Amino acid sequence: MKRIKILLGMLCLISTMTFAETPFQLGVPGTNLPAEQRVNGVRLNLLYGENRNMTGLDINILALGETNNFTGVQLSPFWLGANKVNNSFTGVGIGAANIHMGQSTGVVWGMVNYTNDFNGLQLGFVNFNQKKSVINLGGFNFNQGESTVDIGVVNFAERTTFQLGAINFTNNLQGIQIGFINFAKNGFFPVFPIFNIDGRL
Repeated sequence: MKRIKILLGMLCLISTMTFAETPFQLGVPGTNLPAEQRVNGVRLNLLYGENRNMTGLDINILALGETNNFTGVQLSPFWLGANKVNNSFTGVGIGAANIHMGQSTGVVWGMVNYTNDFNGLQLGFVNFNQKKSVINLGGFNFNQGESTVDIGVVNFAERTTFQLGAINFTNNLQGIQIGFINFAKNGFFPVFPIFNIDGRL
């Protein structure tokens, strides 16, 4: 019992100390052990964990793991967690939801992917992007800005180069659409079955 009290006391002491960086962090709602905001190693989140900068492996167990800048691998075992990055992301994110508010490079795989400016591959049941994305593979792909490649059941992009799906929508087609029905404001026809191409070609 005495050893347990000493161990708990040491953990509390460590959690109140400030380090430049820590190799391990346990995140729970309202508390990080240790309290340092920069992790270079492994972070384990239970229910909720938040810090400023993370490099390495971020594991979210029934949790939302949030950080400002991330490099590495985000993992939610059994798809029972979510990953949120507020500024920059480089790496791989796997979870029920991947939420990236800034510039992202790499791969995200989730039921729902919400990104802002994504350079890489998104795999999900729903992929939503605000500004720019490169490759989207999913059930439903929605791009408020520009996408390069959309492959899904339903694809929508303000501007796109290639869409393959049952239903494809774009306001500015710069290449080709292939699908059951294709809507493109600047297509050689605004609505056309099987395929549509940029009417300016």
